[in-house]
Amino acid sequence: MLIQGSCHCENIAFELDWPGEGASVPARACTCSFCVKHGGVWTAHSDARLRIRIADADRTSSYAFGTGTAAFHVCTRCGAVPVATSDIDGARYAVVNVNTFDDFERSRLTTETVSFDGEGEADRLTRRAARWIGHVEIDYQDAAFVA
Repeated sequence: MLIQGSCHCENIAFELDWPGEGASVPARACTCSFCVKHGGVWTAHSDARLRIRIADADRTSSYAFGTGTAAFHVCTRCGAVPVATSDIDGARYAVVNVNTFDDFERSRLTTETVSFDGEGEADRLTRRAARWIGHVEIDYQDAAFVA
């Protein structure tokens, strides 16, 4: 199933190739202060494929906090946070914010609240490598941007 999404102004857009045609997509409402303040409700599937397109890299920001092991990609034009990535052992993993899905039937989401408080950095990276989207491509439309 192909799911498309973007920030509000479409500067950061994505195509999520979700395995199967399942009736529901699991989503996790993280209770950290950043996710609460930005409406971050995340989904991932280890077998999914994600292509991120950034139209104007000068209008994006990357924000990391806590352990500094995840980058939240923020559109500086509209303020939305559609994706977060984590580079682990030379591989890039990602989650997408279900609140940035375009034309998606919201009743297909099954949302639970999660807290990662107290999780150590090693455990966090192991969890991400096992559960986050493992095939991630980022297409920078603005060739001047260096990732």
